[in-house]
Amino acid sequence: MDETTNDQPGGVRSAAGDGAHDVVVIGAGAPGLNAALLLGRARRRVAVIDAGEPRNAPAAHMHGFLTRDGLPPATLLDLGRAEVARYGVGLIRGRVEHIEPGFHVRLDGGPVLTARRVLVATGLRDELPDIPGVRERWGKDLLHCPYCHAFEVRDRPLAVLGTSPGAVHQALLLRGWSDDVAFFAHTLDLTAEDRERLEARGLRIVEGRIEHLAVDGDRLRGVALADGRVVPRDAAFLFPRMVPNDGLLTGLGCAKDGSGWVVTDRTGRTSVAGVWAAGNVADPRAQVVTAAGMGSAAAFAMNSDLLEEDVAGAVARRRAALGAVGGGTR
Repeated sequence: MDETTNDQPGGVRSAAGDGAHDVVVIGAGAPGLNAALLLGRARRRVAVIDAGEPRNAPAAHMHGFLTRDGLPPATLLDLGRAEVARYGVGLIRGRVEHIEPGFHVRLDGGPVLTARRVLVATGLRDELPDIPGVRERWGKDLLHCPYCHAFEVRDRPLAVLGTSPGAVHQALLLRGWSDDVAFFAHTLDLTAEDRERLEARGLRIVEGRIEHLAVDGDRLRGVALADGRVVPRDAAFLFPRMVPNDGLLTGLGCAKDGSGWVVTDRTGRTSVAGVWAAGNVADPRAQVVTAAGMGSAAAFAMNSDLLEEDVAGAVARRRAALGAVGGGTR
């Protein structure tokens, strides 16, 4: 476990007791770091814990983030860590084992951090189908988000792998970037309506089970089918099963909705007092820029929540002090 801390000029002003943090952020992606940035600027005592396993690590570039379009994801995180460190935020490399009530954050093989509030920004994991070549090409020329990657493969022969119902919408969407989109039905049972919609948009439906992705050197060359056919394609898209990394949230008792995602309000506040969630752990559709905004919203709400607690404590102490003075003069 590595830890770095930096002293903010003038000192961090916090109502947290010795050894306690105002906020512990778990996950140093865009939502976690953006929340830490705002909280650090609010002079809160903040620690960010991260295991160093970002979801978008396989991607060479990220897109759709104003002023950061085309930036490597790792570079964004490097810049973010440097920015939050300037405001006295502690950065800890490690994995959180669990969070005990009262917000005692226990690291695997490390110390226990105490926090007044917790932000969980641990993202999600993409579960990929067991098709040879899929895992190896993921994030290279086997892609997920059209808004993130389709422009770079525009006007080229594209494949959409029919491994989940979401693939149909993905294929329809991709038609906006290429006139040559082939939908590989694979094991997906397409409805008559699905077929009509795909064909009306000019998509080619390829029947048959996918055997593997055909690769030459370090480039996708096509999709190989079980009957021996190989359909040439320059890039492919896959809609993975997205599973939230929400074990810490469910361990605290946070409620989930009917789709299996943690319930939050618009600031990321969960059903458990003092616990917030931001980014893909709460919303699978959030892009990097969206997730960063979710971190910002959570930071505003947490700071306001802490302020109310700080004021209530100050009022109680003042009343106690006045009561003691009044009692001593009788």
